[in-house]
Amino acid sequence: MTTMAIVTDGAAKRRATRRSGRDILFTALGVAFLAIMLFPVYWMFNASLQPSGNTLTASLLPLNPSFAGYEKAFADQGPNLVTSLVISVGTVVFSLAIAAPAAYALAQFRYRWINVALLAVLIAQMIPGVVIANALYAAYNDLGMLNSIPGLILADATHAIPFSIMILRAFMMSVPPSIIEAARVDGAGHVRAFWSIVLPVAKNSLITAGLFAFLFSWSDFLFALTLTTTDDITPVTLGIYQYLGTQVANWSAVMATAVLSSIPAIVLLVIAQRYIAAGATGGAVK
Repeated sequence: MTTMAIVTDGAAKRRATRRSGRDILFTALGVAFLAIMLFPVYWMFNASLQPSGNTLTASLLPLNPSFAGYEKAFADQGPNLVTSLVISVGTVVFSLAIAAPAAYALAQFRYRWINVALLAVLIAQMIPGVVIANALYAAYNDLGMLNSIPGLILADATHAIPFSIMILRAFMMSVPPSIIEAARVDGAGHVRAFWSIVLPVAKNSLITAGLFAFLFSWSDFLFALTLTTTDDITPVTLGIYQYLGTQVANWSAVMATAVLSSIPAIVLLVIAQRYIAAGATGGAVK
């Protein structure tokens, strides 16, 4: 028995050693891949701190940082950042106002046309953006909505609404029907039950859908390029594109603008990451 115990203990130690070695190897590989993926982000920040004209020959570390690029970026692209922020917030509000009731109806009502509606939502999600942009350009030209913030909000919402419906429906299908039935027994209609019962319970999925709608709109370039023909309305993505032609000798300003445009998305992701995890998996287990 003693010999058997020694052999068993030795085998367990060897297995633990092998597991520890694999864990170290996988951790090292993960760190290496993460460093490779994040290096362009770091280089963007490093280049934004280089003196004007030295960006392409910059050192690995910003040993002599200069904030002249940020000063120029704020002066030239500040209004564009505000424009993108207004468009993105408007897209979030409009998308959730449409997607939340639609998701509730698709999750709670039992009609024959529900499957057809779900198929239509999936098809809308798969339509290429360039097709939508061309169609909207023709419609906006007739309606006088080119070069307008409401027009860009509506265009960005065409991508955000189908995605938000799928996220919200997955969660709302896991809401216990007994809660809604109890509210109906107490005299609440579908609208009151939706507003007072379902929406508070679906907070995590609402935040998740809203965040993705914001990111869709904030990073949009296709609609901004297609649906604006003047400089009256210029989102920051289009501002950076136009900036490249005039600032080829001052890449620090271009990179500073890119850094500034990345900050809102990074801040929102850091703040809302726990809501994103809960909202994305909320409908997975009923």
